[in-house]
Amino acid sequence: MTARRPLPAGLKRRTVLQAASAASAALALPGLVRAQAAPVRIGYAIARTGPWTTGAQVSQEPNYLLWAEQQNAAGGLSVKGAKRTIELVSSDDQSNIETCVRTYEKLMGSDKVDLVLPPWGSNANFAVAPLATRFGYPFLAPTALSRRLIEMKLPYFFSLLQQPAPMMNALVDMLKANGVRSIATIYVDDLFGLENYAALKVALQGTGISLVEDKSYPLGVKDLSPVLRSIKDKNPDAFVGLTYPPDTILASRQSKEIGFNPKFFYASVGTAFQLYRNVMTAAGAEGVLGMGSWNAKTSPGAKAYFDAHVAKYGAQKEPDRWASGATWAGLEILTAGVARVGLDRKALRDYVANTEHSTILGKIRFAGSENVGTPGSVGQWQKGEFEVVWPKSNATSTLIAKPAWS
Repeated sequence: MTARRPLPAGLKRRTVLQAASAASAALALPGLVRAQAAPVRIGYAIARTGPWTTGAQVSQEPNYLLWAEQQNAAGGLSVKGAKRTIELVSSDDQSNIETCVRTYEKLMGSDKVDLVLPPWGSNANFAVAPLATRFGYPFLAPTALSRRLIEMKLPYFFSLLQQPAPMMNALVDMLKANGVRSIATIYVDDLFGLENYAALKVALQGTGISLVEDKSYPLGVKDLSPVLRSIKDKNPDAFVGLTYPPDTILASRQSKEIGFNPKFFYASVGTAFQLYRNVMTAAGAEGVLGMGSWNAKTSPGAKAYFDAHVAKYGAQKEPDRWASGATWAGLEILTAGVARVGLDRKALRDYVANTEHSTILGKIRFAGSENVGTPGSVGQWQKGEFEVVWPKSNATSTLIAKPAWS
């Protein structure tokens, strides 16, 4: 057993040893110790406290744990044909960029883990992705929605989510096709909100759709009713909230309270979470739009993943219908890559960059850091399920008119 290394001040590490049963057997039979391969040590930092927690604990960490459990139940991760158990080395980044960066510097620099998994959110990935390239660690990010990151041309960074331009283009195409003439938007004042807002403005050019109001708000906002009342007075056909999960719920609740019910109500991130449906109720969520790209109907693999997730975590903690799928797709790519080329990180990076990957979301391929295999998409709550409604080629259901808030 390796000695535990000291941690930077203020950090608390939780090491999840998925190989516990194998280790116990090895201690009972000393001869096995010499024969067993060392575990594959995979490190990450993730929000377990602070404002990033909702997204991180829905879209990412549950999937990391499920994946490691499945791999180890099958004898371990296949490393060029040899099975090696997974040891997850993880800690709470406390929704703090500095803590997140220091943790990854230690994981890659002094701990020298075999592989890393990304943190949650565009801001954290923006800070950590350059480190991954500096240390030479493939970085398949499922919750980084940032054109700036793509444009940095970091050779070890791969973004699995559809980027702001394709997502906003899909939304605007859908709105235009359904007769929308005016929209209003609010957006969180950080990288995610600013980039998506900029992409939305570009997508609206030449469409004939007028932007009647656009307002930013700070992270951690507690009251959106003043801006929502102002927007209600302008009576737009569509509302677009470029929002984080707590703000998505806040905007929805307060829109209901003030009677703001446009023909199209779109908000994200968080709309695709089961939490949204639970808080708003299935009837209250009906017709609400947001970022979403899959559900259990998308593919047989998607249904198998969905069922396994529910079996592990229960029906009250379903995967979300957007980034959870991207997280699992990234783990599928990582699994296949390690099976093919092993733990040589440069070879693994080249495999990810130069291969078309079969995943639960369909075929994924990268142009530089960008996933260009998965189109921009729009989802909508319908009868308790978050359906993909645009583009029609990927749809699991057809778009419906939003009823009054229930």
